[in-house]
Amino acid sequence: MRIKICLFIGMLLATSAAFAQDVSFSQYYGNPLYLNPALAGSKICPRLTLNYRNQWPSIPATFVDYSVSYDQFIDAISGGIGLIVVNENQAAGTLNSTSVGAMYSFRVNLSKNLTMSAGLQGAYIQSKLDWNKFIFGDQLVGGDLLGQLPPTAETPPDRLNLGMIDFSSGILFGYRERLYGGIAAHHMNQPDNSFYSNGDSKLDMKITVHAGALIDVRQGLQNGDVEDLSVSPNIMYQQQGEFHQLNLGMYLNFYPFVLGGWFRHNFENPDAVIALIGFMQPKFKLGYSYDYTVSQLTNNTGGAHEISFTWQFDCGQKTFKQKAIKCPRF
Repeated sequence: MRIKICLFIGMLLATSAAFAQDVSFSQYYGNPLYLNPALAGSKICPRLTLNYRNQWPSIPATFVDYSVSYDQFIDAISGGIGLIVVNENQAAGTLNSTSVGAMYSFRVNLSKNLTMSAGLQGAYIQSKLDWNKFIFGDQLVGGDLLGQLPPTAETPPDRLNLGMIDFSSGILFGYRERLYGGIAAHHMNQPDNSFYSNGDSKLDMKITVHAGALIDVRQGLQNGDVEDLSVSPNIMYQQQGEFHQLNLGMYLNFYPFVLGGWFRHNFENPDAVIALIGFMQPKFKLGYSYDYTVSQLTNNTGGAHEISFTWQFDCGQKTFKQKAIKCPRF
């Protein structure tokens, strides 16, 4: 119990320094609109995606994140449209943030084999701070950790609820439906996210670079489909403020199953080893992944559980000028 209490207090202290850092989904291709707005409409047909992440469940003040998105390609506007809602519940509700974003992604064929997609996103972010859930040093002096804590002398910020307008953009390239890569810039306007009206705290811009390949075991990079036996090596780099992260891993596709494994490295220290198992059908896919913590926190945190679900709607018999960019499905 003492260990959990110490971890809980440490989490609260660490939370105040992590407010400006976006959640990082392990199944980043399983949440495509969150990864890069240029991925809106990348599968052509309408797509509904649901995501759930529970980080550090063994600690009382856990981090739980939800995401819902919808996107589709529209021939008449030569691009894809998308809508995404993300809710971040940090430290058992100490900070709750909800983002609602809409995006448009323009698609163009640069050559017979090379496709480019450029996306823009506008979002509104609403953040709420529950001051009553903070524990300060003056409450612990002479107090009983297992009983009622005395009130604190700390003064709460002058606003516990704030809203921000946020803009993001991205670009994506696909080659012969086998190679893919993109760059995204989130929070380009770096909105003020301070709970103090006279504060000077900006939401740092997040830069994401991602790339990979879909390699058919029998045909190499020749045209095939994800239903074939294939491997998909991929890499993702993210930077936000002083936070730097590198993901290296690979998928193994043997329809209807997918296995995946990654190593996530924060440049300050190793972070986690990630394992995934997925199940695919023509209309839907379901994935589960687990993060095994290898940082100084060790796996006393309980790692992280993540679930993704995507429903792929039918386009009917309509013929599109564009082809799908076959990024991984998880």
